[in-house]
Amino acid sequence: MMIDINTLRGLATVFAMIAFLAVCFWAYSSKRKKQFDEAANLPFMDEFASPNAANQELKHHE
Repeated sequence: MMIDINTLRGLATVFAMIAFLAVCFWAYSSKRKKQFDEAANLPFMDEFASPNAANQELKHHE
């Protein structure tokens, strides 16, 4: 029994759609909201920790 190339393409499309939907459900899960909020604020953590950290770092490099 040979698998037709179109059947293989159809199965690949269905698999890709299922994987995409799984990632969407994972990303928008309410269980992950706190983790994603914390990750979104990571670039700003140094600024919140010490407001003069950027100025001190600039002086250190001069």
